Amino acid sequence: MFFFPNYTNFLNQLNLIITMAILNPYLNFNGNTEDAFNFYKSVFGGEFTNLTRFKDMPQAGQVPPADQNKIMHVALPIGKGNVLMATDAIESMGHKMTEGDNFSLSLSVDSKEEAAKFFNGLSAGGKIEMPLGEAPWGSYFGMAKDKFGVRWMINYDAPKN
Repeated sequence: MFFFPNYTNFLNQLNLIITMAILNPYLNFNGNTEDAFNFYKSVFGGEFTNLTRFKDMPQAGQVPPADQNKIMHVALPIGKGNVLMATDAIESMGHKMTEGDNFSLSLSVDSKEEAAKFFNGLSAGGKIEMPLGEAPWGSYFGMAKDKFGVRWMINYDAPKN
């Protein structure tokens, strides 16, 4: 039998790695997300795992015709477990894109409870931009800017049956 001197510590660290939330960058573009992500795809390879336009959303009627074909969400896996994601930050939906401040950190978690824990912790002393709750696309989702000005997106997707 093989013995680890710090076997309990090893198991605790392994459990932390297995259950840790996944952190990915989320970029905002000023109407050219599709061009940017076709470029990133040509550099990194792979295929988009999601490409949703504003016209595909349940609230598409609230989006002006000029913005209907813009990207609401795109995801491109890069390497092992990393996903680069983005949106067109359109002003008609209340967004203002500023270069240099055009990103968020997207935290994908394993449960609604974990989502609430991180959302409440990160938004404490900051500003809630979208309350944590059921999103129109089916996720449990919220956005907040922490007290240091960093934007966070917390996302939980229930397992598909």
